[in-house]
Amino acid sequence: MSLEHAPDHVKLAVDLIELLESNDIKPQVAVDALTIVLRDFKGKIPSKDDSQKASKVVDQ
Repeated sequence: MSLEHAPDHVKLAVDLIELLESNDIKPQVAVDALTIVLRDFKGKIPSKDDSQKASKVVDQ
C-alpha cells in the first residue's frame, strides 16, 4: 500500500517508526520518549476555553 495518499499523521508515524528502528532504539525507550513528546504536543493544542478567551480579548 502506498503512503502517497495517506493522511499527514500516518506519513509522520511511518517516518518516526523508520527513524527509531533504523537507529536501533529499544522499544521501551521509544515508548517512554514518545510519551513525553505526546504530553508536550497535547499541551500545545488550544482548548475550547483558550479559544473562547482569545476571541473575547479580540472582541474587546
